[in-house]
Amino acid sequence: MTLPHDASTAATPTGNNYDKYGAEHSLERRLVDGFLRALDSVLPAGAPGRILEVGAGEGEISSRLRARYPGATVLSIDLHDASLGEEWCRRGALGTFADVRQLPFPDRSFDLVLGIEVLEHVVGPDAALFEIERVSRGAVVLSVPREPIWRIANVLRRRYVRQGGNTPGHLNHWSTRRFRDLVSSRFDVRATKTPFPWTILSAHRRS
Repeated sequence: MTLPHDASTAATPTGNNYDKYGAEHSLERRLVDGFLRALDSVLPAGAPGRILEVGAGEGEISSRLRARYPGATVLSIDLHDASLGEEWCRRGALGTFADVRQLPFPDRSFDLVLGIEVLEHVVGPDAALFEIERVSRGAVVLSVPREPIWRIANVLRRRYVRQGGNTPGHLNHWSTRRFRDLVSSRFDVRATKTPFPWTILSAHRRS
């Protein structure tokens, strides 16, 4: 099901379309499996009532959240893309099109907010963090590629060599320390995971 809201996002880059969750290469599969194990380890033990995933893409993480917390309402958002809407419907997901910098929800709407591989694509990540903080009433989980390791890994596997290993659509680049510093400006960071080559932070709204 797709909700009717459709935020204007014409000036916002949509990033790349590489499907890491569907990777078939054995090494890539092991890396993604490690990422998912680390992500699972920082999710709340108690079931949240309402969950928001920003930048949900095709909805792989949202699907995992629905399986883990079957009683929760899980809402997926991403930039306008008809194919995403079709995929959400296929998965039975509840989704809407919106910009993470202008979320169409009241303050403190969600017990858990996730931004998985999103902030590296956003023009103005501070605005995105402000909105995530605004709609959160508790737990937040965020992840980004770990730099410069991400670009080095891309070059070694002969991806985006002409771009110095930078994945198309990646506008922001953080080491684990710099990303933790950014997130700590708004949230209490409770846990840091570094599955190669990502950084995952578990955080909580301060008040």
